[in-house]
Amino acid sequence: MTHLTRRHALLSALALAAGTGVRAQGFPTKPIHIIVGYSPGGAVDIIARAIGQHLQMSLGQPVIVENKPGGGTNIATKALIDSPPDGHTVMLAANALAANVSLFQPAPYELERIVPIALVGRVPVVLVANAQSSVDSIKALIAQSKVKPESIDYGTPGNGSTPHLAVELFERAAGIRLTHVPYKGGSAAMNDVIAGHIQTVAVNALEVLPHVKAGKLRVLAVLSEKRSPIFPDAPTIAESGFAGFEASVWYGLVGPAGTPAAVVARLHQEVQRALAAPAVRERLASAGGDVAPGSTAMFADLVRREQQRYEKLIRDANIKVD
Repeated sequence: MTHLTRRHALLSALALAAGTGVRAQGFPTKPIHIIVGYSPGGAVDIIARAIGQHLQMSLGQPVIVENKPGGGTNIATKALIDSPPDGHTVMLAANALAANVSLFQPAPYELERIVPIALVGRVPVVLVANAQSSVDSIKALIAQSKVKPESIDYGTPGNGSTPHLAVELFERAAGIRLTHVPYKGGSAAMNDVIAGHIQTVAVNALEVLPHVKAGKLRVLAVLSEKRSPIFPDAPTIAESGFAGFEASVWYGLVGPAGTPAAVVARLHQEVQRALAAPAVRERLASAGGDVAPGSTAMFADLVRREQQRYEKLIRDANIKVD
């Protein structure tokens, strides 16, 4: 599917919702289920539960978070697509939503079968090293990699994971080559950096926080435009000479295509209210991120642009899932 076709498909999903003419009066009429494609306790799960608590109070119906990990989030996405398009089943999606249509072949789904509702927030990917490592800054990493390409390795939660894609984007921006070491999850990769088996690791900010607090790992850089609230002293890639660089993890609420426009609008409105609530903002900050309010159209455009960026990266770097 071409870039133009995908863009039209994504916008068509919004148009389909807008064209139903169904009012949100009476919505919701039963419990709302938020599908999460990750295990309990991670950043996506934490954020889904924070948003869910607010929606439960504002909508007057129970909100149930359903964890459906596996298949690189494809299991969760399929469950969403197969759900009735009435707003009672939604999903808190992340970057994998946009990446997986290129990462997996054949594509596990088409983006026009999903309607964006609201962007929720962003959590940065961080690049960290052993606290005793001679690679003690992002400038040192770049300098060594330019002199000795591929001499520095980095672990990630796996091939095609968001941290892997983020570092691949950083390598291209910086004009360097690192050596990727994929793991089955971020914990194993961090443990190997602590043990000295590999030099660096890329994970989301929340995962690495306990090891940084314990003095075992050092944050070299935050792979986003803004500094992380939990690592305020760590520089961003943008501050390190690559203005505009952004490769953070984003989270947003999506539904199955065909969800009535009025229902999408109601859910979007309630998410915006949730993002303005101090308790929700504090919960997201505790996960290392920031809220990201905005329109449904803005979120749809983000998904489209990310899909295009990931498609090119995955093709050029020949990235394959395990």
